[in-house]
Amino acid sequence: VQLQASGGGLVQAGESLRLSCAASGSVFSITTMGWYRQAPGNQRELVATIRVDDGTPTYTDSVKGRFTISRDDAKHTVYLEMNSLKPEDTAVYYCNANSFVGPDRKYVPGGVDYWGQGTLVTVSS
Repeated sequence: VQLQASGGGLVQAGESLRLSCAASGSVFSITTMGWYRQAPGNQRELVATIRVDDGTPTYTDSVKGRFTISRDDAKHTVYLEMNSLKPEDTAVYYCNANSFVGPDRKYVPGGVDYWGQGTLVTVSS
């Protein structure tokens, strides 16, 4: 599975951005997709995920009500709509996919994580 992320940038507090993540390769094997972020000096944290089978989303508490994750099955793409951005949302955002097929195309019990390149989101106050 390969992931291509896009959509980061510099915005002011209160503004919006939309991130996109397109999957390719063994897309049939993906069970969940999502976004993580890592701010300078912090550990990478989960932002939002979405189940591929039924679209069930999950969010970290700090983004609930502001961010929306969605998917386009035909394009194998996941979006993260980020509204009412705050300076504390500033981070490098990473797209993630969990798949039951490993890089060698063999079944992996419990799944394996794939990561896209990070995209920087900067929110100025």
